[in-house]
Amino acid sequence: MDGFRTILKFFMHQKTAIGYSFMALLTMGGERVFSLVAFRCPCSNENFRYGLIFLFSPAFVLLVIGYFLNSKTWRLFTGCWVNPRKIFPRGNTCHFFYIFGQITLNALVAPVMWLSVALLNGTFYECAMSGLENPAYLDAICHGKSAQCFGELHKVACDKSSMPFTESDELKRTLQAQSQILGWCVIVTTALLSLLTTCCARCQSKVSHLQLMFWRMYTEKEKEQLEQIFQLYATKLSERNLQCFFENKEPEAIPLPTFQAWEDASQIYSFSSSKQHYSTIHRLVEEGQKEINEERETMLDFVDRRETP
Repeated sequence: MDGFRTILKFFMHQKTAIGYSFMALLTMGGERVFSLVAFRCPCSNENFRYGLIFLFSPAFVLLVIGYFLNSKTWRLFTGCWVNPRKIFPRGNTCHFFYIFGQITLNALVAPVMWLSVALLNGTFYECAMSGLENPAYLDAICHGKSAQCFGELHKVACDKSSMPFTESDELKRTLQAQSQILGWCVIVTTALLSLLTTCCARCQSKVSHLQLMFWRMYTEKEKEQLEQIFQLYATKLSERNLQCFFENKEPEAIPLPTFQAWEDASQIYSFSSSKQHYSTIHRLVEEGQKEINEERETMLDFVDRRETP
């Protein structure tokens, strides 16, 4: 039993790494399914557009899904038309782009994984670049090849060209090599940028390492318990309303937050080094529910930067 608890605790502490690993496996599987089932290179003048669509369209869809699944996206944009000061506070109108950049970095994980896997496989890139009709590119890739290369490069991906097999195979290997080089460039660049952004976030952190660990643990527990409280009170309220409706009796009072309290609790947390508040709800509980100053600056907290302790 102790061994099982140790293993469970290990996996709980590695949720982020396990999640990214699972996402990578799904990306690899999806790319493989696309290559075998849906992708059919036309081997015509449409090669370039067709290959690029299969290379970048899934990445764009994954980016949109990343925005949709990020709760901070809706926390930032909900009610922004009614009160634009929520995202553009006075005196710091550029802060919206800083917060949106944080959200975008999280949403880019899946698209970058897709591009990396697709480029390492080389199928989409090979089809796309074999249809590129740029004279300079054709001169470079067909250098030293037979004259058919300039007119039949788009047929290489389907093995339908009239060129000798050795030239056709060499061209395919060249295109695949270019694709894999680009894939590794994407991976290395992403790894370096991730390291730099993490280091910058840590260097600018206004709290210590241990307090940051506690802060992250608190926010996770608060989120879990908040969902449970939502379910509990929603069940109680719906049961009371249905019972009063069918039994035709007066409802008993169920205390719920006021409209202003919901508004206050939905704000993105603003950090203050003078007060140890670890979330918006923590601040509301400690200071009491009061009117929100329209000019107050909203700020994404350090925990939302996904720093790993």
